[in-house]
Amino acid sequence: MRKIILYILGVILLVGAVFGAKFIIDSKEAPKSEIRKTVKTVFVDTVQNSTVPILIPANGNLIAKHRVELYAEVQGVFEFSAKPFRAGQAYKKGQALIKIDDLEYRASVQSAKSNLYNQITAIMPDLRLDYPEVYTKWQKYLNAFDIDRSVPSLPEADSEKERFFINGRGINTAYYNVKNLEERLVKYSINAPFDGVLIQALVTEGSLIRSGQMLGEYIDPKVYELQVAIAKDYADLLEEGESVTLTNNNETQTYSGTVSRINASIDQATQTVSIFIEVRDASLKEGMYLKAKVEAKKVENAISIDRSLVNDKNEIFVVNDTILSSIKVQPIYFSDKQAVVKGIPDGEVILAKQVPGSYNGMLVEIVSDGLSASEKKKDSTSVSESIDQ
Repeated sequence: MRKIILYILGVILLVGAVFGAKFIIDSKEAPKSEIRKTVKTVFVDTVQNSTVPILIPANGNLIAKHRVELYAEVQGVFEFSAKPFRAGQAYKKGQALIKIDDLEYRASVQSAKSNLYNQITAIMPDLRLDYPEVYTKWQKYLNAFDIDRSVPSLPEADSEKERFFINGRGINTAYYNVKNLEERLVKYSINAPFDGVLIQALVTEGSLIRSGQMLGEYIDPKVYELQVAIAKDYADLLEEGESVTLTNNNETQTYSGTVSRINASIDQATQTVSIFIEVRDASLKEGMYLKAKVEAKKVENAISIDRSLVNDKNEIFVVNDTILSSIKVQPIYFSDKQAVVKGIPDGEVILAKQVPGSYNGMLVEIVSDGLSASEKKKDSTSVSESIDQ
């Protein structure tokens, strides 16, 4: 009987514990989660449409506008130069860059001149007898003939008989043979075509120079050109004479240039047009890397904003009181960082910086003068408390 009573009591306690636990669980209320509304602070700008110039960035290396590659057209020994023929050496216009030994060739020229003189002398008796009216002018020609100077032009024939007589004696052939030799003799000396600097020297005095051999490069260090490639869409907007702002790679120095030439053809591979910018400055050197900002055109009633503010639907966010809403804009030009857009009314308040996760109806707080509205309220409260104290 005692064991039965203990079993019954145990069962009653176990069932009571189960029902008690269930009652406690059912009576417990789940805590209500509070939904916090996040208010982001934003920077804004007030739209004021104006005329915005479209600046197309470009870059390239400077090349001297006036440059000469020196090649030998004759063969001989490098005999003389007005100054040491070395890279970096400056020359004045007309000074001898390279003088090749021409003694042997000069002798053959003198021989041809002497032959011409002898041929003319041989026909003088015939001219005196058959053509006395032209004898005087040919006699004057012989008197002025100097074998050490360039051969003067032959007297012009006054009649067909005189022309036939002169040609029949081979005078014209001998004359043009001498002129041909004289022209080749000039090529034994290469003079500076302008004031400039030798930037490359491939031979030295005493070297044997062969015909067709490259001797060096000579440039004018005062005027340079920068060749840059511009997208074909803006090629029609550029004109010769437009001013261009140039900077060095570190953007520590600024130079002013002008568009001197625009290529008439488009590169088929890149679909770009080459333009050439002329720039003058004493500190410039050939090969320097420069960045250019070419003004393609000016857009009326537009603004320039951060490119990240324009989404893929060509929309930007504006702030109405404290709520974001999107409006459609008309993009005109995109650069790496900026976008030129139209279609925003004057006085509209737009975001100045992109807000991550922004959407229509988003609640925001405008930052003005470096402080948000709540921060300004705290500031004013603390100032009033200090005054009360």
